[in-house]
Amino acid sequence: MNFPAISKADDPDIGMLKNPRLVSETNKTLMKTIKSHTDKGEFIVTIGGDHSLGIGTVGATLNAFPEACVIWVDAHAVSCSIDINTPDTTETGNLHGCPISFLLSSLHAGKDVESFQWIKPCLKPDRLVYIGLRDVDMGERKILKDNNIRCFTMHDVDKHGIGKVVEMALESVNKGLQRPIHLSFDVDALDPSVAPSTGTPVRGGLTFREGHYICEAIYETGCLVALDLMEVNPTLMTTEADVIQTLSVGQSLVRSAMGESLI
Repeated sequence: MNFPAISKADDPDIGMLKNPRLVSETNKTLMKTIKSHTDKGEFIVTIGGDHSLGIGTVGATLNAFPEACVIWVDAHAVSCSIDINTPDTTETGNLHGCPISFLLSSLHAGKDVESFQWIKPCLKPDRLVYIGLRDVDMGERKILKDNNIRCFTMHDVDKHGIGKVVEMALESVNKGLQRPIHLSFDVDALDPSVAPSTGTPVRGGLTFREGHYICEAIYETGCLVALDLMEVNPTLMTTEADVIQTLSVGQSLVRSAMGESLI
């Protein structure tokens, strides 16, 4: 896949938004590439990479499966923490914090933003659920509340256990398991002790087994049609062992989501 090369000089900020043209053109390319595979009925795995790629991956899934739901596993730091910030609420301008806001039919955040007006809002709020949140900024809290979007924080995981949380998450967006599922898994949902080489680590995250259980349980539904594994960043490390550990965990999560089991 050949992504566009756009220099910083040719990509000035739009308001608070950083690298807007690069992000936009990259997602156009990604969406077109994924469509060429979904048209053949192929299962899609996207490994990245900045979570702004969710614009292209989720958008492509919903183009192919309009009734699909999205399970978004994430933690994120205070800045653009759950990927639902809008260009008006983002505190940093980092577009990895805004992909869902561009796709949600109730927000359509790109309609007034140059470079993003091509994005069609295709995701209904009642078909989106978050798992693993532990640091949500005020703008995002308001969006979640105003749009009645279901989310399960690490408090919920601690209180109910990961098995019950996944069960409740599926019940909220896919009762009866009639809808295709797009699973978008950000490795910073895991505790930094499990996956240290990522851009916005936050302590108190999912354990190794909790992360894998999510992938295993979603596979077992028989509804999974697309998987993202995002924010694996080998350039962010303390030691080489951190990189090896994060890459190993990422590979293992993908295998679990594709059916690998303990026995």
